[in-house]
Amino acid sequence: PARRAGEILVNITHSTTGYHSKTIRFLNVAFDSSGDSLLAGDHQGNIYVFDLNGNRFNLVQRTTQACTALAFNLRRKTEFLVALADNSIKCFDTETKELVSWMRGHESSVSSISVHGSGRYAITTSPDTAQLWDLDTFQRKRKLNVRHSVGIQKVFFLPLSNTILSCFKDNSVFAWEFDTLQCKYQLPTPVEGSLLLYKVFAVTRDGRIFVAGGKSNHLHLWCLESKQLVRIIQMPTKVRAVRHLEFLPDSFDGGSNQILGVLSQDNIMRFINIETCKLLFDIGSYEEGISAAAISPNGRYIAAVMENGSLNLYSVQALTQEVNKVVFYLSYHSRKCH
Repeated sequence: PARRAGEILVNITHSTTGYHSKTIRFLNVAFDSSGDSLLAGDHQGNIYVFDLNGNRFNLVQRTTQACTALAFNLRRKTEFLVALADNSIKCFDTETKELVSWMRGHESSVSSISVHGSGRYAITTSPDTAQLWDLDTFQRKRKLNVRHSVGIQKVFFLPLSNTILSCFKDNSVFAWEFDTLQCKYQLPTPVEGSLLLYKVFAVTRDGRIFVAGGKSNHLHLWCLESKQLVRIIQMPTKVRAVRHLEFLPDSFDGGSNQILGVLSQDNIMRFINIETCKLLFDIGSYEEGISAAAISPNGRYIAAVMENGSLNLYSVQALTQEVNKVVFYLSYHSRKCH
């Protein structure tokens, strides 16, 4: 689909001034629960909050080291978590700009932070361990270690539930009861002969559909109620590996999100309808590629960290106005989700 200027609301570039001016690259972005505030961290460890309604921004922290993951949505709305290059996690307050807590325990880089819907707990994931934290006391509640032969890809809370999903590098996926850490179920092994090794994951906001991707142009859609692989979607041949998956929220779909954003190795993020398997629109291009992205919980904005280190904010409304004009079809194999 053709790109229109109105889709990009703002491009943010952080440049140093002086004789040798250079761009300070953004690395990570995260929205708050309202979707109207955006947290962004750069490779020098500066953390900014962008007020999208008030059209202003504030430097809220100088951590002096690159951040590897960010998370808002804690119970105290002004607090956020940042994982840093020294493998620690810190909690800061955006208003007082003070350090609230310093959480240590990981021995390798933290790649993701998942905050429970209540804002009370967080799970941090690194390749060798996942750790469960109580954000009222900032004490570690549990540490999940795995055999070194099977690394962790991601551990996160399912929406609207007390279930933790853990995804390992051998494609095994386990669901755990949050309170007791008893195993609730394991997803069966995917299709025989499947070469797709799971690396990235997304779940609809109602917690029913789980999608996995990796170094392939295939996506596996699982129904978590029936524990069945219900659909395999084949992306266009230009897609050789999937780097990020995220559903686009819709206030009218009751959480059974239909539109999935798929960021691939060509730095283009394509948005598909998982029911009709139509390719709806995309963002990014070969000239201006996307390296990371986050979608606001209200479904209004997409924040994209560009390959050149700048930050683009897209209007979902402007993007979806293109949907009725141009539609491409993807191939798929489907079974009913009961």
